[in-house]
Amino acid sequence: MRCPHCGNIDDKVIETRALANGDAVRRRRECCKCGFRFTSYEKIEDKPFMVIKRDGRREPYEREKIERGLERAVEKRPVPALDIERVVNEVEDKAIIQGGVSREISTTAIGEMVLDKLSSLDKVAYIRFASVCRRFENLNEFVKEIENLNKGL
Repeated sequence: MRCPHCGNIDDKVIETRALANGDAVRRRRECCKCGFRFTSYEKIEDKPFMVIKRDGRREPYEREKIERGLERAVEKRPVPALDIERVVNEVEDKAIIQGGVSREISTTAIGEMVLDKLSSLDKVAYIRFASVCRRFENLNEFVKEIENLNKGL
């Protein structure tokens, strides 16, 4: 570290403390040349988690989008808010693990994770979400999805 007072690059660390649940480190330093004391902060620079859209665009991951989609799917259904929160947490955790080192995942993969959770939570919400996620275009696609859902019972 360069001393902000004299510009010397030789210093010693006097004290080190973890900040923000261990996400950052605060260090008190002393310049070996002039004795000036100063503070430095260290934080890991994290690559943001990205979502790959169907058209190939990449956007930062937004938890709120999953929440909104689930809330629309379970609208007027007897699904507790805690169950929605649990599904969002589980999908988010699984998505981050599946994204791995690249820190990217497709919207299709996220949608399938949500559908997997909805299939055991509420069948009507599952069909609602599937109609958007899988882009149903006619009644036959709805019927086929319902038949597949019934086979899983």
